[in-house]
Amino acid sequence: MKRDDDTPWNSLRPAETSTRVLADLRSYWEGLRCGRIVPARADIDPRRIEEQLEFAFVLERIAPGIARFRIAGQHLTRLMGMEVRGMPLSALVTPPTRDLLAQVTERVFATPAVAEIELRAQTGLGRPALSGRMLLLPMSSGMGTIDRALGCLVTDGRQIGLTPRRFSWAGSSVTRIAAASESVAQGFGEPAALFEAQDETPEMRRARFRIVTSGE
Repeated sequence: MKRDDDTPWNSLRPAETSTRVLADLRSYWEGLRCGRIVPARADIDPRRIEEQLEFAFVLERIAPGIARFRIAGQHLTRLMGMEVRGMPLSALVTPPTRDLLAQVTERVFATPAVAEIELRAQTGLGRPALSGRMLLLPMSSGMGTIDRALGCLVTDGRQIGLTPRRFSWAGSSVTRIAAASESVAQGFGEPAALFEAQDETPEMRRARFRIVTSGE
């Protein structure tokens, strides 16, 4: 989002703005699919998402469960107090949270799926309460492999405070992306049901991790 000249760099957006930023980026990604399971990285036009660029990023999958930032907006730079390009996604979260993040990240690429993650920042002296919402949207690279993701992280709170701010897990949902043929086959049938992953770990259940089957 564009800021006024008198708005402190450390200030944050209200919750309703966070919801709109994530919804608009998801809508843009959906529009790029054009019947495909996922859009291609080359389809992304930064001019079409100017209002979301501050919070957006692009990930590259480099190993199972591991992705690094290829491009990142200024909001991530302010949260971490440094340039995050080339850093792993796991740098944003606390060590106990990294296994959960790796599992969700791998599902985004391998299933493929859309992930929405709720986060809570560590608090303390100079670090006020801060919550975050992350969206991960898979994309294919030039070779057709699903190894890129368009992402967004928006935070709600009064101030960022002392950096770096790292987050713990507060909950997540993962929505499997149905192929075009699956969407046609469902027609006007019953909406897809929620289901739990068979290989879900106790840690993921405690974190309210859930899988959602979608006919989108």
